[in-house]
Amino acid sequence: MSQEAKLHGWEMRTPGQPLEAVTRPLPVPQANEALVRVAGCGVCHTDIGFLYGGVRTRMAPPLILGHEIAGVVEAAGPGLERLVGKNVVVPAVIPCGACDVCRRGRGSICAKQVFPGNDVHGGFASHVLVPARGLAEVDLAGASFGDSGVGLAELAVVADAVSTAYQAVRRSQLAPGDLAIFVGAGGVGGFGVQIANALGAKVVAVDVDKAKLDLIAQHGAALTLDAREKDQDGIKAAVKEFAKAQGLRSTEWRVFETSGTKPGQELAFKLLVSGSYLGVVGYTRDPVSLRLSNLMALDARAEGNWGCVPELYPEVLDLVRRGLVKLAPFVEKHPLSDVNDVLTAMHEGTLKRRVVLVP
Repeated sequence: MSQEAKLHGWEMRTPGQPLEAVTRPLPVPQANEALVRVAGCGVCHTDIGFLYGGVRTRMAPPLILGHEIAGVVEAAGPGLERLVGKNVVVPAVIPCGACDVCRRGRGSICAKQVFPGNDVHGGFASHVLVPARGLAEVDLAGASFGDSGVGLAELAVVADAVSTAYQAVRRSQLAPGDLAIFVGAGGVGGFGVQIANALGAKVVAVDVDKAKLDLIAQHGAALTLDAREKDQDGIKAAVKEFAKAQGLRSTEWRVFETSGTKPGQELAFKLLVSGSYLGVVGYTRDPVSLRLSNLMALDARAEGNWGCVPELYPEVLDLVRRGLVKLAPFVEKHPLSDVNDVLTAMHEGTLKRRVVLVP
C-alpha cells in the first residue's frame, strides 16, 4: 500500500443537500479492524432516509454513507494478516460477537454493533475501515460467481438487500409448500421472492410497478398482483383464489412487508390469515392505521427484521453461487462519481434496479 494512497469518497455534510467530494489519508487498521478497497457499494433506501427522510445517523455528519459493500482487504490489524488480499462482503450490521445478546445468537440487537454509513464512515468511497469480525470471504475462482456474470462489485447487494431478505425468510420458518407473499417486489422484496422460491414456497409478489412485477415473474413469483388495479380486499381475494387453485393451505401464510410504505404495511397486515407470520422488513416514518387485535384473533405473529447476522452470510452466498438467487437482472452499475444523480433518481422513484456504485 503506497504511502501516498488516499481515500476518496462522498460525504453527507448537511442532510437534504448533495454529497460533497472528500479526500483524506487512508486510515490505518488497528486491532480487529480491516481496511477494504471498495469494489462496489449498493445504494439503499436507508441512504435515502438519512439524506432526505429525516432519519438521523448515529454518527453525526459529516459522514460517508453506504452500507452495501464488497471489496478486497488491503490491510488488516495485528494478527489478521491472512485477510489481506481476500475478496469480501462487508455485513451491513456487524455485531461485537462477545456480549450477552451475541452469545445468545441475537447479534442483530447488539448494542455495540457497527453499521457502516451510520456508526462509521461507509462505502461511498474508495476504501472503508470496518471491524474484521464477520467479513464474508468470497471465492471468485473457478466455476462460481463468474459463470453467472456476477463479479465482486455486484455482490455488494448481498450485504443488505439479499441477506436481510434471507434472515427474514429464515425467521418465518418457511418450508416447502408454504405460501409466501411479498408486498414490494423491488430491492429487498425482489431478492426475498427468489429466496422463498428457492426454499420451495409458492410466492406471490405485490407491487405498484409493472416493470418490477414483470421481472420478478421470471424469477420466482408464481403470481404477481398490481396494487394499482386492485384494492386490499381484491388482492386478498386473488391470493385466496390462487392458494385454492394451487392446493395450498388457507392458513399460515408467510407475509413479508418489503415496500417500506404506509399503504404497503397496511396491505400486509390485511393479508394475515389464521396462523400467519408477518415479517416487517421495509421502513417508513409514516404512521400506519391497523387493528392490532387481529394478531390475537388470528393467532398470528408479527416480527421486525434488522439486517442479517454475519453467521448466515455463507448460506446467502451459496444461494447466489448456485444460481438460485440471481443478481445480474436486478442490479446496474454506475461510477461512484454519479452518486448524487443516483440518489436523486432513487428519491424520485425513477430507478427500477438496485444501483451499485463503483469507485
